[in-house]
Order: sequence, then C-alpha cells, then structure tokens
Amino acid sequence: MKKLIIINGPNLNLLGKREPNIYGSLTFTEFLDEIKGKYPDMSIDYYQSNIEGELIDKLHEVGFSYDGIVLNAGAYTHTSIGIGDAIKGIESPVVEVHISNTFGREEFRHQSYISPNAKGVILGFGLQSYELALESF
Repeated sequence: MKKLIIINGPNLNLLGKREPNIYGSLTFTEFLDEIKGKYPDMSIDYYQSNIEGELIDKLHEVGFSYDGIVLNAGAYTHTSIGIGDAIKGIESPVVEVHISNTFGREEFRHQSYISPNAKGVILGFGLQSYELALESF
C-alpha cells in the first residue's frame, strides 16, 4: 500500500467558502472523504497549515518516509524559497498542484519556487488536480 500525504497551504482551509467561482463549493474534508473512498489501495494522510514554517516542518517530517507528497502550497508557491529548498532536500517525490490555472490569473502567480524541485505540476482542473496527482503515484 502506497503511503501518501496531501499538504495544503494558506487559505485552503476555506475551500467551500472562499471564492466558490474559482475553488468550488466542496470543502476539502468532503473531497478528502471522496478520494479516500476512490483509492482504498492508498493510505492518504492530510495536513493543512497557513504558516510557512509549519509546512516546511511537515515536509521534513514526512519527506523520507512517504511514497509521495501532493502539495498545494497556495500563495507560498510564488514567494517561498524555503519551501522550494525543503522539497529539494527531501527524498519523497512531490507533485505540485493548484486548483485554478495559475497562468490564467495575476502575473505574480506565474512564478513557482516549487516547480523546479517537483516530480510534476498539475493545475487548473479544480479539485480533480489532486486526483490526477494521486494517479501519478
């Protein structure tokens, strides 16, 4: 059984409430229950934090023992050299995901400090971006 973790960054705890026209109306907890049911052959853990250092600490904690990490670092994608360096320093492969197509949004969202160190990047497919990332493992 593959051991995977989904790590979400800032403001993703507001899914279902925040800008439903971009992010949809489903909470992440509801979505997580659905995907755990779809992938019974995977052990899927979940972590969310709005704090950059806590995300880095979690990557360090799981980055040598998990088969894969699905990471949506939210706005930290575009600002955090530290998260990018944390991914470079761990062994577990990381797939960067985004619910929206970041290239169709503000120009500052076109830069990612995660992408150069990620196994791959999936964006713009709504919550299905997470499922596509899981499929990659």
